[in-house]
Amino acid sequence: MYEQVKEAIQGINAINVTPFDEELNIDWGSLQKNISFLLEKGLKAIYPCGNTGEFYALSKDESMEVTRFVTDFIAKRSVVIAGVGYDVKTARELAQHAESCGADGIMIHQPVHPYLLTDGLIDYYKEIAVSTTLPIVLYIRSEHISLEAIQEITKLPNVIGVKYAFNNLPHFTKIVQIIKEDIVWICGTAEMWAPFYYAAGAKGFTSGLVNVETSRSFQMLEALKDGNYPAAMSVWEEIAPFEELRAKYLNGNNVSIVKEAMSQLGLIAHSAVRPPISKINENEKHQVHELLQRWGF
Repeated sequence: MYEQVKEAIQGINAINVTPFDEELNIDWGSLQKNISFLLEKGLKAIYPCGNTGEFYALSKDESMEVTRFVTDFIAKRSVVIAGVGYDVKTARELAQHAESCGADGIMIHQPVHPYLLTDGLIDYYKEIAVSTTLPIVLYIRSEHISLEAIQEITKLPNVIGVKYAFNNLPHFTKIVQIIKEDIVWICGTAEMWAPFYYAAGAKGFTSGLVNVETSRSFQMLEALKDGNYPAAMSVWEEIAPFEELRAKYLNGNNVSIVKEAMSQLGLIAHSAVRPPISKINENEKHQVHELLQRWGF
């Protein structure tokens, strides 16, 4: 199982959305449509309850329901890596639930806590890791997780990948060079940064864009696998305006732009998002419309 998951994450790691209706309840029909789209387009690794899936806006029960729904619907047609997190006890429960559902792996979100110490972080990840036999992808979003902590955590037998999601390329390069474990390094900041992280040792990248459009993401992946950076940067130029819109307001638009584009294309019923994020403004909606037209929609 570990080798199958490691192979799947060496490519596009699709972070699906969690669609909501106008009352901000989970829209299960739109979620099924979203997952169907990803499967039809050939995505090999799908992550329910990631940040594009508004993990922190879901209750524990909702997170469990989403993981079960997505895992059941995919039915081994793709690798499912379920996001888990919050406090240690909850993260363990979510990990065990994912395993009982038949998910293929888990992604541990970086703890949302004002105080992060190396020894405590190591304990946090160890306690979650021993609660499941599933392979684990670590989600690292800041330098608060020290190099020492990463070195210790990646020694855990079921840790197979690291999603590195803050843009410090020298720091990332140093980590890749120092850590000798057999780890799949994933650019966690999507297509916008994938070419640069591949040059430094990444073997996969995350994508929210694939919920909207997949051809350009696959073109970039093939170029990067071939080491054809001019071709990758040509695709990058097409994708960059979309990713720049997502990055506005310190990435506050990250999910809202994806959902708006999906809504305009009829891929979900509503562009609704839960607080503390919000829908985009009319000018941004127009920019999304223009981008989709430029891409041929």
